[in-house]
Amino acid sequence: MSDAPDPGTDASGHRARLRKRLFEGGPEALLDHELVEYLLMLTIRRIDTKPIARRLLAEFGGLGRLLSADVESLNRAGVSEAAIAAIKIAEASALRLLRTQITDRPLLSSWQALTDYLHADMAHRAVERVRVLHLNSKNMLIRDELVSEGSVDQAAVHVREVIKRALELSSSALILVHNHPSGDPQPSRQDIALTKEIAQAGKPLGIIVHDHIIVGTSGQTSLRAQGLI
Repeated sequence: MSDAPDPGTDASGHRARLRKRLFEGGPEALLDHELVEYLLMLTIRRIDTKPIARRLLAEFGGLGRLLSADVESLNRAGVSEAAIAAIKIAEASALRLLRTQITDRPLLSSWQALTDYLHADMAHRAVERVRVLHLNSKNMLIRDELVSEGSVDQAAVHVREVIKRALELSSSALILVHNHPSGDPQPSRQDIALTKEIAQAGKPLGIIVHDHIIVGTSGQTSLRAQGLI
């Protein structure tokens, strides 16, 4: 970043105060801009990173979108390579922590943990992604696969390829997941039709579609809960 140093800023003292608040108060002790500010402090020395943090949050539309932003977008925003690495490490660590809550346990009895993980990973993406969660006969996760990544509002999914992959993995059940970059998690007609096609294709092969979860910034929608499967 090209931001010039501010000689009047007591950088070391300010950083020590933020650190003390974090240690004493835990994750909720710092505001969003302070979290980003501290992340940037790790890579940007002798510069007041608060205005940079505020600018990035405003430009990307919040903490979730900033952490989920791709490297190219962060580059265009003037973020240095080292600072980008710090941001992506923070994202990866958060997702890894949430993922541990759904590993080695039946997903249908860990539904809140699953939706928390999916929201963190997909709600703030700028493009549509489609994933298939493959489950064994005990409804434990075998594989979490990205099957399509599209434009802002479209991704291509082929029913035959989904079922073929399920047979390769000996999957007993599937959970379909995709995000709506618009933020609205309500299913479209195409979402409903695709879900029914995959469910119908899998049924004679003993492959059950448990659900199709649509993720948006305002929450998630379960097609099963809406009676659409």
